[in-house]
Amino acid sequence: MDPDQPALPGMPRARRRRKAPFEVAQDLPVARVAVDRPLPHLDRLFDYLVPAADAERARPGVRVKVRFAGQDVDGWVVARVGESDHEGTLTPLRRVVSDEVVLTPQVLELARLVARRWAGTLADVLRLAVPPRHARVEAEQWPELAKPGADADVGQDVRARSSWYRHIGGAAFLRRVADGEAPRAVWQALPWSAQPWTDQLAEAVVAARRGGRGALVVVPSGAEVALVGDALERAGVPAWRPGGRGWVRLVADDGPAARYRSFLAVARGAADVAVGTRAAAFAPVADLGLAVCWDDGDPLHDEPRAPYPNAREVLAMRAEGGVALLVGGYVRSVAAQRWVAQGWARPVVADRAEVRQSSPRPVHLDRAELAREGAAAAARLPSAAWRAIRDGLERGPVLVQVPRAGYLPVVACAECRTVARCATCGGPLRLAGSHAVPACAWCGALSGAWRCPECGHTGLRSVAVGAERTAEELGRAFPGVPLRRSTAGQGVLATVPAGRSLVVATPGAEPAVEGGYAAAVLLDAQVTAARPGLDADEAALRHWLGAASLVRPAGQGGVAVLVGDVPDPLAGAFVRWDPAGLAERVLADRTAVGLPPAAHLVAIEGERAAVAGVVGALRAPTTVRGPVPTGPAPEDVLDPEQARPVRALLVTPWERSAELVADLRAVLATRSARRETPVRVRVEPGDPG
Repeated sequence: MDPDQPALPGMPRARRRRKAPFEVAQDLPVARVAVDRPLPHLDRLFDYLVPAADAERARPGVRVKVRFAGQDVDGWVVARVGESDHEGTLTPLRRVVSDEVVLTPQVLELARLVARRWAGTLADVLRLAVPPRHARVEAEQWPELAKPGADADVGQDVRARSSWYRHIGGAAFLRRVADGEAPRAVWQALPWSAQPWTDQLAEAVVAARRGGRGALVVVPSGAEVALVGDALERAGVPAWRPGGRGWVRLVADDGPAARYRSFLAVARGAADVAVGTRAAAFAPVADLGLAVCWDDGDPLHDEPRAPYPNAREVLAMRAEGGVALLVGGYVRSVAAQRWVAQGWARPVVADRAEVRQSSPRPVHLDRAELAREGAAAAARLPSAAWRAIRDGLERGPVLVQVPRAGYLPVVACAECRTVARCATCGGPLRLAGSHAVPACAWCGALSGAWRCPECGHTGLRSVAVGAERTAEELGRAFPGVPLRRSTAGQGVLATVPAGRSLVVATPGAEPAVEGGYAAAVLLDAQVTAARPGLDADEAALRHWLGAASLVRPAGQGGVAVLVGDVPDPLAGAFVRWDPAGLAERVLADRTAVGLPPAAHLVAIEGERAAVAGVVGALRAPTTVRGPVPTGPAPEDVLDPEQARPVRALLVTPWERSAELVADLRAVLATRSARRETPVRVRVEPGDPG
């Protein structure tokens, strides 16, 4: 039979493409490759032949292109071996993409552990751990790296003015880090006026460098990265430059080139300190001696992409390999409290006398307190809070925290108080300004001709007041006072001048000021405390103490006023400045009812039939709660109820959690191979709702 494909008369004959012969590498001719395919049933290594031309370049850790399922796909060489267990014919590597070793053995092992714990695939984790390649950055010529000597500058010893020595166990922690040991500490920072937390972190980094080891600092956002970088330079740790040593930023917002350049500096061993956001938890810092997670309860530490790991937990996994761990913030998270209760980590806190000396005077204006003011108590800014602002402005800047951004984020009918909603998608309407047209907060559609569906009235009134409206009201109440805003929409300020001014900020966007604020007023506390979520109390206290920590001590006239009616335990934790006590109480409550972190939790979301199929296939013992609907049933299917999106929760004791997750991974792999309807699985979700 003619192997050539027949062709029309006068047309060239198409011939089959034959593979060109190639010579196989003599030494270790088989490369085991982690292929960038996230399907669960393909979550394993695949063997490829190494051409002799690539024998030197195809090292473990480099990127390659391979032929997989009829396509050229990315992958990483994990190992070179002498022979393969595959019974068929092996395909050769298509090409070695780069000579850079971007996947170190330590990071590979960490990625495997993360995939195992969070029921993910290795490919998904490697996408988080290794940033995309930037060829131009790889081609840059860096000066030869100077070898560090015994007299190399590792930072300044500032123990004489350190707040670590005002914490019980703080000095011992630094000493053990400098001696090359691996202590684990849960740190409750003193207010900013005692010493900025960034300076204390810099001291811990310097201690690790004095011991000849590297350090990794993970913070919630780029703003904190900049603050930590400034503190490192004040402590004598320079920013990395090609040819030198120092610290680097690992932040996705810096752009692909800058991020990859910093990653290469760490991977090549040029930079021994990495500071970044959640993905930096995988940074391949050479000889890592200290891992730090600041404000570990912040939801920004939760990765929004599969398999949804948490940066605090990833760093804790690295600590199991002989790395010192420091988890801290102004409040203690319930997850960190569980470590303390189990003895896995030690608390590093100041005694009550130090806390009182460093913190402002906390005041809670609750319902009983406001009742003494009569009719004025109904005002959003009661007279006591107004006086705190007025008196504070005589001594310096005053901070006003507002839980919502925008102008009027929620409006309602002025007649019957029905919340105004969009006629297109049903989302809540909001006003962006005093003369703005109502617009939907979800789809952005304008509703200039809105009419109440209940009573027909066309007038609107405010239900919730945002930072912009608050700033407008304060500007009228305190004319002539400089007014500054720090919100996600208007721009977040890192610092503000120390002069007389009003600063209106949303939680987490409060700028620092040299010398501290004279006063802080935390408005709408009941809104912050009433937000849905398992960690609502912890989040509220974190927002309040984070703002109050920027205020001068009570001995210098500093005062922090919390306005709003909140539960007594939460109010007590604020007034006593006792976040550890609240964390201990919450952990005890959750232990009694079997909620995380006292128990292991898995959330499975998807169509009802698919979720039921996954849960029914599990063999490991677990308690199933739900499923509960999470959305409306579709109308364009034969059985809408079976296609309705639902969520089921699997609650398991921690000692059986690994067994459950392994069983769950096997079920997901089987469903993937059969091409059954996928589900979304979140192991240890920060907020299961």
